[in-house]
Formats: sequence, structure tokens, C-alpha cells
Amino acid sequence: MTFDNVQGSAAGAAPMTRRQARELENAAAARVPAKVVPAKAEYPRRSVATTSPKLVQVKRTVKRGKASTRPSTRRPGSSASSKFLSLGAMLFAAALLVGMSVPANAFISAESLSADASPLRVAQKEVLPAQSLAVSPDVASIAPIRDNYEVISYAQLLQLKYSGASYAYTATTGAVRWPFPYHVPITDGFGERVGGFHKGVDFVPGGGTPIYAIADGIASVAGEDYSGYGNHVIIQHDLGGVDVESLYAHMISGSSPIVQGQEVKVGDFLGLVGDTGVAYGAHLHFEIHINKVPIDPFAWLQANAVN
Repeated sequence: MTFDNVQGSAAGAAPMTRRQARELENAAAARVPAKVVPAKAEYPRRSVATTSPKLVQVKRTVKRGKASTRPSTRRPGSSASSKFLSLGAMLFAAALLVGMSVPANAFISAESLSADASPLRVAQKEVLPAQSLAVSPDVASIAPIRDNYEVISYAQLLQLKYSGASYAYTATTGAVRWPFPYHVPITDGFGERVGGFHKGVDFVPGGGTPIYAIADGIASVAGEDYSGYGNHVIIQHDLGGVDVESLYAHMISGSSPIVQGQEVKVGDFLGLVGDTGVAYGAHLHFEIHINKVPIDPFAWLQANAVN
């Protein structure tokens, strides 16, 4: 069947497209009934004005394989500016590296080091005349004279400050003794003084010196409290029917083996010299009480401590 026959058999019908005519011609040649494809319906095209700008942008991005619908904002010449900035950054980094690694004297020439080429160096070489002082021979021959001075201990300073009395004594070994088996300096005596009335005497043999009982008796107080005495011991004595108390204060904490109610013999160890409680330094604050009344311990020991 030729193309003219197809046109003749389809007279009065709707005109076929070239594709339909080609398929009919191929089918006739193969002696196979031709499959008539219905004509493609044509629909009115949309006006460009009615299409949404967003839809057009989506279609363009899908064709290019991009998911973003954001319009491009690249401006002409931005690529050249980026390259220029990158080159500038590289040059700056190279200059910084050279400046930090190369010593400063590498840029100094031999001419600049010469004395003739540097006025400053020439000026530094100039020697100025030294200052001098004319002294009379009489003045130079006089040797300096210094005032005489003497170094004294803190105990001696306190003794000079608070008392002008002499506290010389001799240690004894009898039934009544001094609290030390040898002479010990006394810095402060019994009576009025700066800060209030002093009810005893202060022995200063040095911190850590052993203290001994002056007579037989019973320990009525032994321990440490928060009064001015600190760690202290009080011994009750019966000396010829007289009620006598001896008090030993400011001992080192934990140095005394005495407990309350313990019987004490003359010369027994009581503790070590310290500065617990209210104390200006390591010393033994010693008191004597007759019928609970404080008296001068130094005068009492001089009268009763015998061999």
C-alpha cells in the first residue's frame, strides 16, 4: 500500500501525521494489520505570563541536577578578586616567615659597622674627663669614730624595762628548792607592771628546759586550759602546817607527766618550758600562794629554799 492509497482510503477522515503514515506503510509491507494510533490530542499551551516564576526556576534546576532553588548571586569579577586576595595572603605569610627566622644583623652591611660610617659610634668613643674631689689632708687622716654598743638578750631587755631589782640567787638541794637545779635569769618580778599586776616571777632558761617540783605535795591541777596559764601544774604543799601552793605555767603542751591527784616529790620532773597560754616567749611563770593568796615567789624562795 502506497502513501497515496493510504490517503485515498482515509479520505474524509482526519489527516494523519507522518508517524502514523509510516507505521501503516511498514505494516502493509510486512502484511501485518496496521495498528492505528489515535491522533495526538493537542491542548492549548499555557501562556508564559501565567506560569509561576518559582516553577520555572525549579524546572531549570532539576534539568541541571541541582536541588537548590536559590538564584545565583555570583557577580562578574569575583573570581579575580578571590585570586588576588589569596596571592596577597601568601606573600604576607612568606614575608612574616622570613622576618621571624632571619636574624636582624643579617641585613647590616659591613660599611654600617665601621667606625667611620657611624657618627654615633664615633661619639661613644669619646672619653669624657672624670670628676674629682679635693679633700684636705687633715680630714682624710681622721678615722671614723663609732658609738659603743652592746648586744643583750630579750630576757635582759625585759629585765631592764620592767624592773631594776637584782634577781641573783643560788640553787639549793634541800626540802624546798628552786624550780631549776642551777641559776636561771629572771626577767620579770612580782608586783605592778605595764599591763597589770604580775602575780609571779618569770624564769627564762630557754624553751624546752626541764622544770622540777620545789617541794613534796599533791597535784591539785594538771593540764591545759584556755586561761592565760596555758599548760600548767599546781601542787599543794603542807609545809609546817602552812597551806602553800606552787604554780608552774606556760609549759609545752603534752610535756608534763603529772595528773591531777598525783603525789609529787621534791625534785620530780613536771614538764618543759614553753609559751602556751598568754606568753611573750618561752619562759616559766612561777607563783607561790599562801592560803590561796599570791605572794612574792622570789622573796619566799630566798627565805625557804635552803640546803
